[in-house]
Amino acid sequence: MDILTLFVVVPVLTVIALFFAKDLKQSRLISVVGMTVQLGMAINLVFAYFKERASNTDIMVFTRDLEWFKTFNIHYNIGVDGISVALILLTSIVVLAGVFISWKMEDLPKEFFISLIVLASGVFGFFISIDLFTMFVFYEIAVIPMYLLIGIWGSGPREYSAMKLTLMLMGASAILLVGILGIYFNSNADGGPLTFNILQIGQVNIPEAAQNLFFPLTFIGFATLGAMFPFHTWSPDGHASAPTAVSMLHAGVLMKLGGYGVFRVAMFLLPVGAQNWSTFFIILSVIGVVYGALAAIKQTDLKYINAYSSVSHLGMVLFALLMLNKTAWNGAILQSLSHGFMTALFFALIGMIYGRTHTRDAYKMGGLLKTMPFISIIYVIAGLASLGLPGMSGFVAEMNIFAGAFQHPDTFHRVVSILTVSAIVITAVYILRIVGVMLMGPIKDPHFEHLPKETWYERVGIYLLMIPILGIGIAPLWLSNMIMDSIQPFIERLQ
Repeated sequence: MDILTLFVVVPVLTVIALFFAKDLKQSRLISVVGMTVQLGMAINLVFAYFKERASNTDIMVFTRDLEWFKTFNIHYNIGVDGISVALILLTSIVVLAGVFISWKMEDLPKEFFISLIVLASGVFGFFISIDLFTMFVFYEIAVIPMYLLIGIWGSGPREYSAMKLTLMLMGASAILLVGILGIYFNSNADGGPLTFNILQIGQVNIPEAAQNLFFPLTFIGFATLGAMFPFHTWSPDGHASAPTAVSMLHAGVLMKLGGYGVFRVAMFLLPVGAQNWSTFFIILSVIGVVYGALAAIKQTDLKYINAYSSVSHLGMVLFALLMLNKTAWNGAILQSLSHGFMTALFFALIGMIYGRTHTRDAYKMGGLLKTMPFISIIYVIAGLASLGLPGMSGFVAEMNIFAGAFQHPDTFHRVVSILTVSAIVITAVYILRIVGVMLMGPIKDPHFEHLPKETWYERVGIYLLMIPILGIGIAPLWLSNMIMDSIQPFIERLQ
C-alpha cells in the first residue's frame, strides 16, 4: 500500500477498532494509538518528501492513479507537494492533541471519538487528492461529522449552532460543486477528454468567459469554510457551542480546507478569473480581517474572542492569496499553519479554564495566574503568537504576507495593505486586555483560589501544540523553503 493511502486507511481502521470498544478507557486508548501512528506517519512523510524531492522535480510526488468511475473519468488520484505535507503534519498534531484534551469525555465516548476521527480522515483525504471529484468527496466527509459533534456533545444553543453551520457549509458546497463541474466541462478546451485531474486541467487554457463565471463560485465555495466575510457567521456560533476538541479541529484543521482549496483549485485552475476578480474579493477579505479583530474586542466570552480572532486571521490568508505573488502566498500557507496550532492551543486552554472555573466570561475571572500558573503562562504565549511577536510562528507568517502585499506599487494595494496591517494593532488590544483582566490582578471569585492543577494528559496536548508554534518562529527556513518550492508551478500559471 502506498504511503499516502495509509493516511486514510489508518483512521478507518481506528474507527473500526473503536466499534469494539466497551468503555471510555478502551475508546481513548484506541484513539491515542491510532492517532499516534498517524502522527508518526506524518513525520515520516516529511523526511520521505525531502528525500524524494532531491531527485524528483514533479509538481506532486508519491502519486497514485486508480480509475474509479470510467464514464466521467473520475480517478482515485493522489499526490502531495510541500504544502500538502505541511498541512498533513498540522492535522496529525491537532487531532492527537484533541484526543488528549478529550481524555475525560464521559458522554458516549466511543461515538465521540469515532466522529472525531472520521472528520480527520476526510481532512487527510482532501489534502492528498489531485482529482477534483475525489477531493470534493473527502471535503464532504470532513464537514458532515461537525453536525453530530456539535449537536450531540456541544453546549448552549448547540442544535441551532450545528444546524446553522451545516446549512451554510452545505450551501457553500452546492456552490462549490457548480464551480467544480464548470471546470470539468471546460477541461477539454485544448482538446482531449474531460477530466477532474488538477494537474491535467492546469495544462489547459480554460476560456476567459468560463473562468470569470466559475472562479467566484469556486472561491466562495471554499472561502466560506475559511470564514470569509460576510459568509462567516456560522463560525463563531459553531465554536461557542462545540466541545473543546471539536473547536480545536474546527478552527485548527477544518477551516484550513478553505484556503487550501482556494489556492489549489480556484487560483491554479482559473488564473485569469483570479486576476479579474481579485479586487472585489480583496475588499471582502480586508473587511473580514478588520471586522474580525474589532468584533473580538467587543466580546467577553473567551470562545467568541477566539472565534472572531480566527475570522480575522483567516481573512489574512485569503488576502495574501489574492495578492497573487510568491511571497504573499508563502505567508498565506505559513499563516494557515500558524493559526492552526495557535487557535487549537487557545481552545484547549479555554476548555481547561472553563472546566475549572465553570465560566468563559473573562470579566468574571481575575488573578488566575496565581491559581493556574502553567495554564496562564501558556495562554500568554499563545496570545503573543497571535499578535505576531518575533520568535513565534505568527510573526514569520505575517511578515511574508505584508512583504508580498507591499510588492504591488499601485495605490489600491498599498491602501488595503495598510488597513490589513492595522489589524495587528487591534489584535494586540484585545489579547493584552484579556490577559490583564483574566490573569492579572486580584482573584475576583473566592471559589477560584484553589483550582485543580493541570493533568498529565492536558500537558501532553498543550506541548504538542506549543512546540510547533515556537519551532516555526525560531527555525522557519526549512518549512518556508519547502512551501516556496511548491508554490513556483502555481505562480507560473499567473504569468
